[in-house]
Amino acid sequence: MPEHFGTIGHFCLPLSAQSEDADGRHTILYIHIYHMKDLYRYCSPLLAGLALTGGAMAEKRPNIVMFLVDDMGWQETSVPFWKEATPLNRRYRTPNMERLADMGVKFTQAYACAISSPSRCSLMSGMNAARHRVTNWTMYYDQTTDADGGALELPQWNVNGIQPAEGITEHDRHRATPITSLPQLLHDNGYYTIHCGKAHFGAVGTAGEEPLNFGFDVNIGGGANGCPASYLAQDNYGTGAYHVKGLEEYYAKGTFLTEALTLEAIKALRKPIAEGQPFYLYMSHYAIHTPYNPDSRFTRNYMDANRQGIFDEQLQAPLNREEINHAALIEGMDKSLGDLMDFLQSQPEVAHNTIILFMSDNGGQGIHVRQGRENYDQNFPARAGKGSSYQGGIHEPMIVYWPGVTQRGTENDNKVMIEDFFPTILEMAQVKRYQTVQQVDGKSFAKLLKNPKKRRERTLLWHYPNAWTEGVSREEGYGAYSAIMAGDEHLIYFWDTGEMRLYNCADDIGERHDLAPAQPKRVKQLAALLTQELKRMDAQRPKLKATGELAPWPAEIGNTSNK
Repeated sequence: MPEHFGTIGHFCLPLSAQSEDADGRHTILYIHIYHMKDLYRYCSPLLAGLALTGGAMAEKRPNIVMFLVDDMGWQETSVPFWKEATPLNRRYRTPNMERLADMGVKFTQAYACAISSPSRCSLMSGMNAARHRVTNWTMYYDQTTDADGGALELPQWNVNGIQPAEGITEHDRHRATPITSLPQLLHDNGYYTIHCGKAHFGAVGTAGEEPLNFGFDVNIGGGANGCPASYLAQDNYGTGAYHVKGLEEYYAKGTFLTEALTLEAIKALRKPIAEGQPFYLYMSHYAIHTPYNPDSRFTRNYMDANRQGIFDEQLQAPLNREEINHAALIEGMDKSLGDLMDFLQSQPEVAHNTIILFMSDNGGQGIHVRQGRENYDQNFPARAGKGSSYQGGIHEPMIVYWPGVTQRGTENDNKVMIEDFFPTILEMAQVKRYQTVQQVDGKSFAKLLKNPKKRRERTLLWHYPNAWTEGVSREEGYGAYSAIMAGDEHLIYFWDTGEMRLYNCADDIGERHDLAPAQPKRVKQLAALLTQELKRMDAQRPKLKATGELAPWPAEIGNTSNK
C-alpha cells in the first residue's frame, strides 16, 4: 500500500522490483505521485515494463516502424513474392526492399482489403471490415463515395470512418465506429507515437480526421484526404481538400513529397531517441497512389539514351510516360525505406532494437490503366487490381524484420490479414493487458516470427457490399461482394446476382479457372462458413431493388448461378 506522507494527494509508491549495483546492493524503486488522477498516467508505462517473473526488469521494449505503402501491387517490386521472379519484378527497382527482405522474412500470403480506408481502419482497430463497417473509402462528412449500385440498394455503411472512443460528440459518432486505437494503446504504455503521411481514417470535420486524436504525439501531413493533390513542391503539394499540409518549408526547395515526408519523419524520431523513449513510427506514404507526377530523381532509370521509355518485358513495348513516372514513384518510396533504415543503423543501439514491418493497403491499380491490358498487366500473375475481389486487389507485399527474432532471408507462407497487425504490434511492444471498446478480430502473428516452422489455420474474410467506381466489370471481380479464403480455396460471392466463384489459389494464382460448377458441395460448405462469419460480425447486407428485400446470405443460395 502507498505510504502516506501527510501532504494531501502526495503518495510514495514502493515498487517490488529491485535494482542491483556492482557491489550487490539492492535498491527499492519509488515513484512520487502528487495527484491520484496521475497515478495511471505516470505509473502505467513503468509497470508495463516490469517483468512478471522474479520482479526483474523486462527486456527493453522495441521501437516499431510500421511502413505502409498506398496502392502497391503484390508484384510492383524487385522482390518476388511468388514462387519465381516475374516480368514485373524485373521492371522495378526496389533495392531497399531487397535489403529488408534479406534481413528478415517475406510473407508470401499477406492480404488486405481491396480499398484503402477499410484496410487502414482495420489496422488501427484490429477489426475486420465486416465489423467496423467502414467498407468503402471515406472523405466528406455523411457523404457516400459509392457509385451506382445497379440492381442493389447499397447499405448504410460508416461513411464517417473510425473515431476515437473518448471525448467525441454525437456528430462524430454518427455513421462512424468508435475505437480504442493502436497508437493510443502504445502511447498509454509509454511509446512516443509518430504519424507521417496518409491517414484516411475519418471524414472531413470529424475527430477521426486528425491523427492526433487517436493517440499520436506527432502528425506529419495526415488528414481526411486519401491521396495528394500533387507530389510536386512547385505545386505546393496541391490545393483544396487534397492538399498535404504542414510542409511549407519544402516548397522552395523542390522536394518531392515522398522525400519531404521522410525528412520530417527522421526529424521526429530524434526526440524519442535522444530521450531514450521507445517509439512507434507509422510511416504511411501517399506513394504510390495517383497522381503519377514525375520524381525526377528516378525517372531516368526507366529511359533509354534518347529519353524514351525502356523496352518492357511484360508489356512487350517501351514504357510510356505514365509507366515511367509510376516506376519512379515506387523507387522513391523504396529510397524512403532505405533512408529510414540508414538513419536507424547510424545508431546501432537503436537499430538493434527496432522492428520494421512493411505492408501495402490494397492491390495496385488495374483499371484506367497507364499502359497495357486492363486487369492483367498491372499485377501479373495475379488477376485484376485495386477494388477487385481477385488476388490483384487483395494480395500484398509484406516483410518483417525483428532483430534477434526473424531469420535472415526467409519466407513464410502462413496467411496474414491486415487486422492482424493490431494485436501483433501490441504483443511486440509487450503491451499485455489492455482493453478496447471494440471487439478485436485480428490474430497476432508474433509467434510465427519467433517460430518460423509453426503452422496456423487462418480463415480470411472480406466484406465489400459497395460499388467502388463506374465502368468496372463483375467479370473481373468488381462490384458488391463478400469472400472467404480457407486454405488455398478462395470463394467469392456477388450480392446482386447470387453468383459464386471458387478458385484454388495455390494451383491457379491468376484465378482463371472457376471450380464452382464442378465442386458444388465444396461451394456449399464455404458459403455456409462465409455466412456464419458475416453473421458473427453483424455484417450489413444490401437490398435487391427489384423486391426491396435484403439480398440473401450466401448459404441461402440454392446454386452457384455462374455465368
